[in-house]
Amino acid sequence: QVELVESGGGSVQAGGSLSLSCSASGDTENNYCMGWFRRAPGKEREWVASDYIGGGGPRYRESVEGRFTASPDNARKTITLQMNNLKPEDTGIYYCAAGGVYGSWCERPDDYEYWGQGTQVTVSI
Repeated sequence: QVELVESGGGSVQAGGSLSLSCSASGDTENNYCMGWFRRAPGKEREWVASDYIGGGGPRYRESVEGRFTASPDNARKTITLQMNNLKPEDTGIYYCAAGGVYGSWCERPDDYEYWGQGTQVTVSI
C-alpha cells in the first residue's frame, strides 16, 4: 500500500511559476510509474508528466513540454513538478499518481494504483 500526499499549488498570473511536490509512503520500491495528471473544469483527467523507473527520464504531454519539469527521486519517495510560464489552460486540479508494472507506458490512469488527493492550480490572465 502506498499513500501519496501532495503540497504546493495555488494561484498565479499567466507567465508565473508554481511548484508541486508529492511525497510517497509505504511500499514505494515497486512503483514503476510516478506521474502527474490534471483535471480542468468540465474536462476529463489528462496525463501531464510521468517517469518510468530506469526509463531514461520523465516524459511530458506536448502542451507542457519545455515549461514543466518533473523530478522523481531514485527511491520513488518523492516527485516534484516545477511549472514555469504558466498559462490559463493549465488551470485545474493536479493529482500525483504512483504504481505500474514492468513495461507500463505510464501515460494512462489505468497504469496507476495510487493517487493523491489533488491540489488546485489556478492561472489567471
